Amino acid sequence: MKKLIITSFLAVFSTVIFAQKNNFQLSSHILDISKGTPVSGVTIQLEQYNEQTKKWSLIDEKQTDVNGRITDFLNSQKSNLGIYKLTYFTADYFKKSGIDSFYPFIEVVFQIKDQNHYHVPITLSAYGYSTYRGN
Repeated sequence: MKKLIITSFLAVFSTVIFAQKNNFQLSSHILDISKGTPVSGVTIQLEQYNEQTKKWSLIDEKQTDVNGRITDFLNSQKSNLGIYKLTYFTADYFKKSGIDSFYPFIEVVFQIKDQNHYHVPITLSAYGYSTYRGN
């Protein structure tokens, strides 16, 4: 009985510790398809478009982690409906790698229309990129 209680406690404890919390509505990541690796240390800037003033305003700016990801844009506790732009500042990444690149930065504009999670990744090489709505 004692082993069962300890095992149950450890199972619940590890579930609580390692459970993913979906407190954010927007995430992104960068994969370098020429190397087959995630791109870490790239700054990504998030802006929102104001349809009345026709201007962009800075919401947040973060750097990709060792897995090339940013998982915590836009707190999902509030409404985030609107038009957004992610700007991926890729020039320094290529410069550090000693690679000439055609794109000093990449802008991806998209619209959030509901409360679902939006994942906006890019696959990247020195002379091309692709993006899509992931999950």
